[in-house]
Amino acid sequence: MKWYAKFLPVYEKPFAEAPAAAVAEVRAKLAERQSDKPLVTVSVIAYNEERRLLACLWSLAEQQCRYPMEIIGTDNLSKDRTAEVFEAVGLPWKRETTPGCGHARLCGLGRARGKYHINIDADTMYPPRYVETMVDALERRDVVAVSSLWSYIPDASHSAFGLWFYELARDTHLWLQSFNRPELSVRGLVFAYNTELARKVGIRTDIIRGEDGSLALGLKPYSRIAFVRKRRARAVTGYGTVSKDGSLMDSFRVRAVKALKGLGGIFSKKSEYKDEEDNLLK
Repeated sequence: MKWYAKFLPVYEKPFAEAPAAAVAEVRAKLAERQSDKPLVTVSVIAYNEERRLLACLWSLAEQQCRYPMEIIGTDNLSKDRTAEVFEAVGLPWKRETTPGCGHARLCGLGRARGKYHINIDADTMYPPRYVETMVDALERRDVVAVSSLWSYIPDASHSAFGLWFYELARDTHLWLQSFNRPELSVRGLVFAYNTELARKVGIRTDIIRGEDGSLALGLKPYSRIAFVRKRRARAVTGYGTVSKDGSLMDSFRVRAVKALKGLGGIFSKKSEYKDEEDNLLK
C-alpha cells in the first residue's frame, strides 16, 4: 500500500464530508508535533484548498522526525472553507490579505521561529520522513537550501506508464540542471532553506510565479543548494499546472520543447546567471 493511501479518502472532498474521527486524529497528532523551541518551521500556504488541505495536514501530522518542529498555516484570502479546516485541526494560522503566492510565502516566513523553513503547498501530501530528510540535508555545513522531487496521484485519466515516463524525463532534466543551475530546478512545493538568510534575501511579491526560484538564486551566493532524490523526500500532488496544457503528452511536449531550447544553459557558468535572472522569473 502506498504511504498516502490513508489520506486519499479526504483528498478532493468537501470538508463537510470529512469524517469527524479523521479530523480529530489530525488535530491530536498535529498538537503532538508542535514544539516550543522548533529547529524547523513547516509552513503551509493555501488558497481555496478546502478539498485538499485536510489530506495535506494529515500527512504532516504523520511525520516521523527527530528534530523539533512547528507547523503553521497561511490562508491567502480563500473564498471557500480553507480557514475552517485550519481552525478545525487547531493549527496556528494567519490570513494574508494581499493575494499572491509570494505574499503568502512571506507571511509564513515572517512568523517562522525555526532555524530552517520548509515550504508546504496545501494540495500536496508529504511522506512520513519528509521533514526529517530535508532537515538532514540542511544540517550539512555547505548547504543553504534544498529541493526534492514529487510525483502525481495516479487516476483514471493518467496511465501508470505515462506518469512513470513523464516523471522520469522531468526528474532527469531537473537533476542535470541542478549541478550548475540549481535555482532553475527548485519548485516551491518541495523547497526548504535557512530562515535567517531567506529573510535577508527576501521573497519577491511583484511576480505571479517564480518567487521560489528567485529566492534560490538569492541564496546561492551564500552556499550550496542541494538536490535530494531520495524516495522518502518525494511528495505526491495533484496535476495543477500540468493539466493546463491538456493531456499528459501535451504537457510533456510543451515542457520538452522548453527544456531543449534551454539545454545549453545546463552547462552555463556562474558568470552567465545575470542575464538569465529575468527569464527565470517570467
